[in-house]
Amino acid sequence: MTTELVIIGRVVKPQGRRGEVLVHPLSDRPERFPTLEKAFLTCSGASPREVRVTSSWPHKSRHVLKLEGVDSIDEAERLRGCELGIAEKELAPLPEGSFYHYQLKGLQVADGGGGEVGVVEDVMETGAGAPILVVRGTQGETLVPFAADFVKTVDLARARIVIERPEYAGAD
Repeated sequence: MTTELVIIGRVVKPQGRRGEVLVHPLSDRPERFPTLEKAFLTCSGASPREVRVTSSWPHKSRHVLKLEGVDSIDEAERLRGCELGIAEKELAPLPEGSFYHYQLKGLQVADGGGGEVGVVEDVMETGAGAPILVVRGTQGETLVPFAADFVKTVDLARARIVIERPEYAGAD
């Protein structure tokens, strides 16, 4: 498969008796789930396979999906832990200066003086404003708010972010 996939959820467990699965959203757009018609399942390192979503409904902070061809609890159980993805081209365009989390993961991070900080390992949503970049480097973990005061440039083409180090992060 040559299409780049963006992971939008993970199958938590079977839900119901007819093969439905409970999916924990890993997307900042959970409203996509009720209208999702197809997706790609990736299980245990196997190649992604396309699945048709025949129905979807919210359940607490998650979503229940009925996938075509998954008709029993046992079949749904085999999907536990599988990741659900969509083709990158199906993502909605973002305004200038905005980025999807998957675009930031893996980027090299340097401070304004050219000192290497590390690599973006994760992007955390705290619910308290700006997301937090989790940067892992030789000096350990650095948490950087993804806000203009701290993130000076994001260059996807060069896979690089330049930051102003937060005061609590040592500059060794």
